[in-house]
Amino acid sequence: MINPAQVKQLLRSFWGCGRTEILVNTARTLLSGGTCTAPVLRCRVQRCTGLTWVVQCLIRVSLCLAGISLLPGHADADEGANLPPREFRSKNFVMRTDLPERDAQQLLDKMETMLRIVSGYWGAPSRKTIECCVVSNADTWPAELLPAPVRPHVQNGGLTVAQGVRIGRQMNVSAVSYASSRFGTPQHEAVHAYCYQTFGSTGPTWYAEGMAEMGNYWVENNSGVNTPDYVIDFLRNSDRPSIDEITSLDQASGDGWRNYAWRWALCHFMVNNSNYSDRFRTYGISLLNGKRQTFGSAFDSQRKELEFEFGFFLDHLQSGFDCRRCSWDWKSRFRTPRTDRPLSATIKADRGWQPAVLRMVPGQKYRIEWDGTWNTNSTQSRPDSSPKSPDQPSTEESPGQQLLKGCVMLQGQKLQLSEPFEVHSGKSFAGEFAGDLYLRCPDSWDSLEGNSGTVRLQISAEN
Repeated sequence: MINPAQVKQLLRSFWGCGRTEILVNTARTLLSGGTCTAPVLRCRVQRCTGLTWVVQCLIRVSLCLAGISLLPGHADADEGANLPPREFRSKNFVMRTDLPERDAQQLLDKMETMLRIVSGYWGAPSRKTIECCVVSNADTWPAELLPAPVRPHVQNGGLTVAQGVRIGRQMNVSAVSYASSRFGTPQHEAVHAYCYQTFGSTGPTWYAEGMAEMGNYWVENNSGVNTPDYVIDFLRNSDRPSIDEITSLDQASGDGWRNYAWRWALCHFMVNNSNYSDRFRTYGISLLNGKRQTFGSAFDSQRKELEFEFGFFLDHLQSGFDCRRCSWDWKSRFRTPRTDRPLSATIKADRGWQPAVLRMVPGQKYRIEWDGTWNTNSTQSRPDSSPKSPDQPSTEESPGQQLLKGCVMLQGQKLQLSEPFEVHSGKSFAGEFAGDLYLRCPDSWDSLEGNSGTVRLQISAEN
């Protein structure tokens, strides 16, 4: 027997965390043995393996908590049936699908949200209703709705077919997207259809597929990473292609999820990093309008900084990592302080590495003092103050006290960082490297959004 309160507490423990191992453990706790009984919950789960079993468990538990009975004879009439394709409509979509009605309506809601985000980003509302076919079981579809040449593409992916005319800025293009109901493919293909009908083109392959993946993972009013763990693991642990290789014009769609992952990574980084986002948006619109300028020529003046920041993004990639908060400041001037005239700087708790305006000399001793407060992990504190309480969460990068963390941008032709080190208020330290000092709050990279407050620094050189 499972207490309903325990069920709700366990669900709250994993909901939205994105960690597969927690999902697995919670599902097994709730539904071990395949049968679960409780005053408000009774369901029998078909035994299967891996994530399929976990997803089935979670769906059934969530439905039961919502008051939807899963007792035999009370399941949705649609569930498990080989349904024929039916038509569903929303403000901007006409969707034909063999999904159950509830799933179809939920998908339409997601696609409307996606369209609102991407059309807002490009500053161009959808010109026409977007027609899409979302396929769960191709065997139930007649040939007139799912033509034979399209069927192989919707097994695990999708295809968008466009036709029409474009003369200069005048055009009349209609598109139909065909997509498997799995893996977020309907949203991906709907981005292609929107681009065809709005701009007459999707741009070169790297941009078309990268931005379509953005449409799949984009969350409204949230610029943090929201891609599956297996994509993050692949991007962090694989040999990296150069930016020129990712943006090569000699590419074709359908070349595998790994190539799509690199395109998504670059597009997500460029859309959200404040150093490049405005230019990337303008450049992207020019690609959609038929211009063939290469990525390298468009960003030649920022190439050195861009390659460094994109590498930094991939090094620290994790769910919730926010490029906007971790954009590097390349405009601040760094100086060597004097004993009688300290330097001043401000460090924000909700940002990544920030310039301390100190140009360090190896062997020279420095002292940094600061005041101010910030809020991290729902606790207000002064940097370098008392240890965290036992029930306050600590992060991998936090040594147990609120400190400032520092690193040095080393001098040289290539932008390169030193290893991070701790900085304490009022304590002298000797410069080990020649370069520019950056500081930040020592919180985990996926937690910056919840932080607030600033500290004001006074940096002086010692004799």
